[in-house]
Amino acid sequence: MSMDDTFGDSDVLVVVDVQNDFCPSGALAVPGGDQVVPVVNRIAARFRNVILTQDWHPRGHLSFASSHPGKQPYDVIAAPYGQQVLWPDHCVQDTRGAEFHAALHVPHAGLIVRKGMNRAIDSYSAFFENDRKTPTGLLGLLRERGLTRVFLAGLAFDFCVRYTAEDARHNGLSVCVIEDACRGIDVDGSVAATRASLAALGIACRSMQNFALPLSA
Repeated sequence: MSMDDTFGDSDVLVVVDVQNDFCPSGALAVPGGDQVVPVVNRIAARFRNVILTQDWHPRGHLSFASSHPGKQPYDVIAAPYGQQVLWPDHCVQDTRGAEFHAALHVPHAGLIVRKGMNRAIDSYSAFFENDRKTPTGLLGLLRERGLTRVFLAGLAFDFCVRYTAEDARHNGLSVCVIEDACRGIDVDGSVAATRASLAALGIACRSMQNFALPLSA
């Protein structure tokens, strides 16, 4: 099966948070984050359906270490919805850091899902905020359009890509993570934990050259 005929009307590529702040020199740089851009551009050109996600935080967001006197980035607090890693201020609305990487070229993307806009709750997943129940509306859109196979690329593998993959799987969608189009930040073993979680859920991790293999059912 060639790459061109792998993807059809029921398939969607979700490109997660390929933004300046997650790339080198950004406020929350993922190591090698900019390396995903040419891979994403290549693979996105093969999809009819593409959705972009964009972290879009207000100033003073709960997830920012600066919002908690005495706390440092990567400390963990107990938020009302569970454990929350504190981050450097990043992807603040209407700043350069929140913009998509300048080399990202997906002109046919049909939707941008902005997340993390509620000051009181973080949002890793493209489907739900971190309480795991407040929806973004993406799931309803996919169902209305008959998009049942979700391919994921972007940043970071061990947070926003992971949560998006898990939520898609839990809601009955087939899921494949395009591993060479992702990079991880790796906080306290989070990359290894992500691999274990995805494997337990039967979520496929594949390279661009290996899409003919079965996806999760």
